[in-house]
Amino acid sequence: MKPLHVALILLVMMIWGFNFVVVKFGLMLMPPFTFMALRFFIVSLMLLPFIKLPPRWRELAALSVTLGILHFSLMFTGLRHIDASTAAIAIQLQVPFAALLAAYFFKDRIGWRRSFGMAVAFGGVALIAGEPRFQGGYLPLILVIGAACVWAFANVQIKRIGNAMDVMTLNGWIAALAFPQLLLVALLIEGNPIEIVPWDHWGVWGVLAYQSLLVTVLGYSIWYRMMRIFPVNQVMPFTLSVPLFGVLAGILLLGEPLTWFMVIGGIATLAGVAICVIRRPALTQAATQSGQ
Repeated sequence: MKPLHVALILLVMMIWGFNFVVVKFGLMLMPPFTFMALRFFIVSLMLLPFIKLPPRWRELAALSVTLGILHFSLMFTGLRHIDASTAAIAIQLQVPFAALLAAYFFKDRIGWRRSFGMAVAFGGVALIAGEPRFQGGYLPLILVIGAACVWAFANVQIKRIGNAMDVMTLNGWIAALAFPQLLLVALLIEGNPIEIVPWDHWGVWGVLAYQSLLVTVLGYSIWYRMMRIFPVNQVMPFTLSVPLFGVLAGILLLGEPLTWFMVIGGIATLAGVAICVIRRPALTQAATQSGQ
C-alpha cells in the first residue's frame, strides 16, 4: 500500500467522520425525513444515468426499506438530539452486531476473542451512557444504537445479494427506491418540503452536496476500489479512524465537551471494535459505513 493509497483512505475516513457534524448542521435546517428524502433524491439523480438495471428487484426493494428507511431514520432522529461525538462512537456497535448476526445466519464462529471484544465495545458505550448529562434522556442514544443494529441486518441482505450488483448500482437503486418512501413519510409527518426547507440558505445546499457528492459518490468510489485492490484485513482497520474524526469534528466545530467518560468509554468501544475487525466476521466483507 503506497502513501497515496493511505492518504486516499484517510481522506474518506475524514469525510465520513466529519459527516456526523454535517448531518447535525443539516438537521438544524431541515427535519430528518425531509433531509433524508432530499439526500437520496440527489444521489439517485447523480448515479442512475451511469448504472445498469439491477437483476434482483425484490431483494433490493427490501434493502431500501431496511437501509434507506429504518437505518437512516433511526440514525438521523437520534443524531438530532445527541452529540456528534457520542453518535460517532455509539454507531460503532454496528460491528459487534454484525458479528452476532454472522454467527446466527452464516454460522460464523465467534470465538472467545471476538466475544471479549464485543463485551468491551458494549461496555464502552454503557460507560458513556453513564454520564450525568444522559440521565433521563437515553432515547436518542438508544435510537443510534438501534441504527447500528439495523445496519447489521442490512448487511445480511447485502451479503445474500452477493456480487450481483456493484456498490454504485446498489447505492443508486437504494436511493431511487428509498426516496419516494421517505418523501411520503416526510409529507405526512413534517409537511411539504417546498415550504419547510429554507432553500435560500447556503447550508441546505452545502450539506446536501456533502452528503451526496462527498460521502456517497466520492467516498464509496474510493473505498470499494481500495477494497478490490488490497486484502480486506489490510483496509478494514482504517475504519476505526472514522469515530476519531467524528469526535474531533464535534469538539472543534460544535464545541462539544470531551469528558473522561467519553475518553475512557470511547477507547474501550474502539478497542472492542478493533478486536472484532481483526477477528473479522463474515458480514464485514459486505459492510458499508453506518450513517453514511
